[in-house]
Amino acid sequence: MTRPDSNRRPIRVGLVSLGCAKNLVDAEIMLGALLRDGMEITNDAARADALIVNTCSFIAPAQEESVDAILEAAAARDAQRPEQGLIVAGCLPQRFREELPALLPEVDAFMGVDQVAEVARIVRAALARRAEKIRARPESNDRVATKSRHRTARVVSRFAELDRQPAAAPRAPEPVANAAAPLVQVDRRPHYVPDFATPRFRLTPGHFAYVKIAEGCNHPCSFCIIPRIRGPHRSRPQADIVAEARALLAQGVRELNLISQDTTWYGLDLRPRGGGAASPETFAAVTRALPDGTPTLCTLLRELNALPGEFWIRLLYTHPAHWTDELIRTIAECPKVARYADIPLQHIHDNMLERMRRETSRAWLEDLLRRIRAGVPGITLRTTFIVGFPGETETCFEELLAFIRQARFERLGAFAYSPEAGTRAALMGEQIPQAVKRRRLRAVLAAQREIARAHAASCVGRELKVLVEGRADGQTFPAGGPGAAEHGALRVGRPRTTGARAGELMIARSEADAPEIDGRVFVRGRLPVGEFARVRVVDHTDYDLIAEPA
Repeated sequence: MTRPDSNRRPIRVGLVSLGCAKNLVDAEIMLGALLRDGMEITNDAARADALIVNTCSFIAPAQEESVDAILEAAAARDAQRPEQGLIVAGCLPQRFREELPALLPEVDAFMGVDQVAEVARIVRAALARRAEKIRARPESNDRVATKSRHRTARVVSRFAELDRQPAAAPRAPEPVANAAAPLVQVDRRPHYVPDFATPRFRLTPGHFAYVKIAEGCNHPCSFCIIPRIRGPHRSRPQADIVAEARALLAQGVRELNLISQDTTWYGLDLRPRGGGAASPETFAAVTRALPDGTPTLCTLLRELNALPGEFWIRLLYTHPAHWTDELIRTIAECPKVARYADIPLQHIHDNMLERMRRETSRAWLEDLLRRIRAGVPGITLRTTFIVGFPGETETCFEELLAFIRQARFERLGAFAYSPEAGTRAALMGEQIPQAVKRRRLRAVLAAQREIARAHAASCVGRELKVLVEGRADGQTFPAGGPGAAEHGALRVGRPRTTGARAGELMIARSEADAPEIDGRVFVRGRLPVGEFARVRVVDHTDYDLIAEPA
């Protein structure tokens, strides 16, 4: 099979995107750049002339998922469409740019996080290299790549070995031996920040969008590799973000989800240089002393809130060390800012917070939560915790568990610690056995399930404003496993609103539910998709609400 000449039809490109919402925005920019350059997008990998795998490298399981996707794409390519170009993008090439060509020779091009807007050029180069490889080694057409857990494990194990090695001095790019050698386009130190003029093809439903307000991270968390992959924090100009928001609202978007590695740091890198601002006390002092006109998260929220129309502004990925009284006042005074905050605390024991280098203490965190709940009545708080971090004794864990039961977060996620090579925490002593991590994780999730059930029960009888996502179908509910039984009542139905069609069920989200991570509101009846509606809660499951049109 040969790719039709581009004079007869445009190059077709498929894309698989893995990882977080920030990675999704990178994928949307790549698709926009491809369309701008006259290429076509296809959801069918078998019809694609080139396939892009946008990877995640945050933790080992994410690396495994990324390598699996790459090997699966290569195997399908070799079996069905040998001339297809395979491009690997995102965090994995950014982290292992020098070693990937040897570890994954099936790939025709590797590109980093700075190259998202240059993807069309890289696709063409990958196709040229693929064609040259086939001409140089026609026998390779008879050899099909295979995806195997052994191969994935071997590659990921090599990643860990590379991260444990002392940092080497930067190497000059090696000369390309021939046109078939993989293309490697990765900046060693990322600097790119997308702007409103950057083409973008959104992958989210029409009624909500992610708005990346900054890139990179300055935090020293001992468990995290992100600053090494994504580079230092880089804020977008406030006017540029507002222009994007205005355009999205004109397209019918009803929810703007603000994202970056740390949204509370927004604008601080744009101030006149004056030293670091890591601790809560220093950060508060620096923000109070900012010259007039310096953008901050507060100024951004107020300007977005002033835009015309009915919509939500949702704040995600905030760091607890950088919440200020001004931010709390801003949320309270801006009616379009959702009464919702995502604040990953990671732990509550002072020893663990210090080892994690979280720049906070238990006293600070407890006072912060008190101030937020007092300043923004009815706010929903989401947090995440890590269990099994190196040095976490039973006393430390029991203190965390007691705190979770006391604080009663409306939304909570928990993770067993995963040692990431290249981080400080991976080199720490007192690593916790996997069995202990799993036991502690089960205990946290069980405690939170009780809290979530009680919170959902407290919502029964209340009237809520919801954003309607779509109609429920056979894929909405799990066929088995945890949560399947609790949704049985939804499938068979309980008494419905008068006039509602039998079996009619809409999926919606309240102000308390971020897309793709929180619970849902199932509404019995017909409502317009992509619009706000008023509903009355009549029942609940552990994590979801059941409602009827108000």
